[in-house]
Amino acid sequence: MMGKAGLLLLMLWGCTVCGSQTSMQKSPQGTLDFGFVPSGVYETHAYFEPGPIGILFHLVHTFLHVVQPNPFPQDLITKVAQQKLREVKQEYKKAIYYEIGFIVCASLGVLFVLFMPLVGLCFCMCRCCDNCGGEMHQRQKKNADCRRGFFVTLLFVTSLIISAGVLCAYSANQNLSTQLKGVRKLVNSNFRDLKTFVNDTPAQIDYLANQYNTAKNKVISDLDNIGPLLGSRIHAQLGKEVLPALDGALGLAGAMRETKEALENMSVSREVLQEATNSLQVNLINEQARLSNTLNDPACSSPGVSTTCSDIRRTLSQLSINANFSTLPNVDTELANVKNVLKTDLSNIVQKGYSTFNDTPGLVKNQTTNIVSGIKSILDDIGSNITSFSKQIPVQDILANVTLYLSQSQSYVEDYYPVIDKYDFYRWMGCIVVCCMVALILTFNFLGLLCGTCGYDKHASPTTRGFISNTGGNLLMAGVGFSFLFSWVLMLIVMIAFVVGGNVEKLVCEPFESRALFKVLDTPYLINPYWKNFLPGFLYQNPEIDLTFEKLYSNCKENKGIYAALQLDNIFNISEYLNTSMYTKDVVDVFEFVNVNLSDMVLLDAKAKQNLLNFTNTGIVSINYDAYLAEINKGVTKVDLLSFANNLEAQADKLPKGALENALKGHASSIRFIHGQQVVPLEQAMSTLNQSIRFLQRTTSDLPNKVNNVISAIDAAQNLITNNASLIITLETKKYMEVMIGYFKQYLNWVKNSMMMEVAACKPVANIVDTVEIVTCSFVVDSLNTFWFGLGCCTVFLIPSIIISVKLAKFFRRMDSEDVYDDIETIPMKTMEIGNNGYHNERLHGIPNPVMTSIPSYDTMTRFPRASAPPRQAEWGD
Repeated sequence: MMGKAGLLLLMLWGCTVCGSQTSMQKSPQGTLDFGFVPSGVYETHAYFEPGPIGILFHLVHTFLHVVQPNPFPQDLITKVAQQKLREVKQEYKKAIYYEIGFIVCASLGVLFVLFMPLVGLCFCMCRCCDNCGGEMHQRQKKNADCRRGFFVTLLFVTSLIISAGVLCAYSANQNLSTQLKGVRKLVNSNFRDLKTFVNDTPAQIDYLANQYNTAKNKVISDLDNIGPLLGSRIHAQLGKEVLPALDGALGLAGAMRETKEALENMSVSREVLQEATNSLQVNLINEQARLSNTLNDPACSSPGVSTTCSDIRRTLSQLSINANFSTLPNVDTELANVKNVLKTDLSNIVQKGYSTFNDTPGLVKNQTTNIVSGIKSILDDIGSNITSFSKQIPVQDILANVTLYLSQSQSYVEDYYPVIDKYDFYRWMGCIVVCCMVALILTFNFLGLLCGTCGYDKHASPTTRGFISNTGGNLLMAGVGFSFLFSWVLMLIVMIAFVVGGNVEKLVCEPFESRALFKVLDTPYLINPYWKNFLPGFLYQNPEIDLTFEKLYSNCKENKGIYAALQLDNIFNISEYLNTSMYTKDVVDVFEFVNVNLSDMVLLDAKAKQNLLNFTNTGIVSINYDAYLAEINKGVTKVDLLSFANNLEAQADKLPKGALENALKGHASSIRFIHGQQVVPLEQAMSTLNQSIRFLQRTTSDLPNKVNNVISAIDAAQNLITNNASLIITLETKKYMEVMIGYFKQYLNWVKNSMMMEVAACKPVANIVDTVEIVTCSFVVDSLNTFWFGLGCCTVFLIPSIIISVKLAKFFRRMDSEDVYDDIETIPMKTMEIGNNGYHNERLHGIPNPVMTSIPSYDTMTRFPRASAPPRQAEWGD
């Protein structure tokens, strides 16, 4: 039921989303922000950190790798799963080779289980016959203390190792119980995550559907601004030809005004220069006459002076003007013509052309009102369809069924918690009993070592050892007895746990971690001989779909959407429902009726064009600018008056001091005054006239062609607007429509990606698998393996413990007889007869010694019944 309900739920998700796929997407204007799909927070963290006991787990894993270093037998497991037993029998060598480590260890365990009770039985019978260390006699040796210390140390170390093993087993036992108590919380969190997974899906679907409004609002915003958007596009394309043409006309309008100013400057400058040059000529002539009169003074006839005066007299002709502006033609007629042309305000006409052209966005907006309202109506219809379609699907009913099933499953699992706790308690008690078996042996060992070591008196003979020492030896022997009783049971437990736990670790846990187990499950025709892939065959009845357990687990592990994880596109292809053309066809049809008419737009009327032509006929082209420039370039006077004055003053300095010198210097000052008052202003007026002439030359250069080019550009731009603008309008309208379609595409792609990655993210599915792996491998198998590893260590070291305890007990227990030898080389027979015969005389303790009655001296078996090495008969007479 769970699988079918889940499948219906997934199909529901796809259907709901496809209804919401009617929106818009990405455009050159920008990227839409649909926000984040709301998603619940999953509680389960399917990760296990064992803590300090992880060191033991790692140690056990290393041991298992040593026992079983072979790779996972995928082919063999697959054949077993496919029940190809005949092929498995043929490849039994591979199975044996893979299990050889377990087989060897298990065989040793079986031998231990079989032989340990037999050895114990034989050992007991042997000791009952006073053999195998059962005789209560200890032969004295010189290194007895050293041997005793060695055995004590060896048994202590062995007992410590056994203690470590039993602590390891106890820790594993406690860890398993502790972890199993946490299973309830882990399972409950998985169920809560599944409920979150199911319950959050409707909100996610609603969010996807509601985000259609984001795209819709963006489209409406662009439609409301169709003038600035579409109109600006058309304006920009037409402006590539229109604006340069209008700029040219506006430039000529400015040139007309500047031409009029230049002609006015030229006319005024000509008159000023004529009057100023005439006045300058009069002043220069007068100054020349006055200077000539001075040079006619009799003083100039004096020797040494006449030469200077003659030199000055020869330069008098240079005091004259050089430029004659009275011969230049006037420009009054041309100026009048230009003023007449300027009566028409060409700049204002051109500005009107600019204004008309710049109003293109407004024209577009006014002429597309019906188009905008039609598209808005389509958007409203799409939104209504999405809303109604979403409400028609029984989402809540399906989710209620799934939620009910999850609740029932959780209740079913919770019913088993008491059973699990009960059997776990039994298991825990059993393991405690097993650990107590070893602990009992250890107790005898440590108490035996304690009593034997503390109660040992090195001055006491073996037959006179104290009670505490004797108790220590007895405790050690008790430990030996219990070791024989328990060891085979312990080994049987270890062997079974080792075979089971080790194989589960190597055949289940490690392959799961390396994903090899998924490869087995994904083997074609494994579960169903008629299905290549089981999962799609079970879900979709199409086993050819490439959907495997490993892919499903990996996708859910990455928290992808269930749609992508289960490849639901094979039964419900979202891409078919997310085809943009399905939702934009009506919009495209509406945009085909967009028709913006710009034929009424006039850039420059006929009057303005005629005004441009009249400007070329004002006569400014035929003005003799070269004559003006020729006079300007001549200079005001024939000689630089300042240089003349300076030279005159220098000549005066050559004359003797007197009236003549002073007169000449006075004339030099007058000439400087004339230069400052008349020549300098004339030069400035000439500079102004030169600038005006240069400007007029540039303006009139090829003026008719310039005007004709501007008029031609205006005509071409007007023709583009009137006759060919429809092509540009169609092209730009298509681009604008693509912007609208782009919003649809962005919305649909976002929905598709959200379905793949965010809607119904199936992380809880992977968490369930991980939880099963954690409980099985990390909780149970690792604890089980650590338990048998520690218990096995204890059991193995019980063997040396038995041997050492038997050896050491001789040094602690009170003996019935002992070897005692004096330091003298020879012992007389008489001395021997009174008791010093090589054995401790029990009469010293008030015990009659029947051995010392009349017994032949050669009857050593009667005289020395417990002597481990009785003296030879030949030595008695020595």
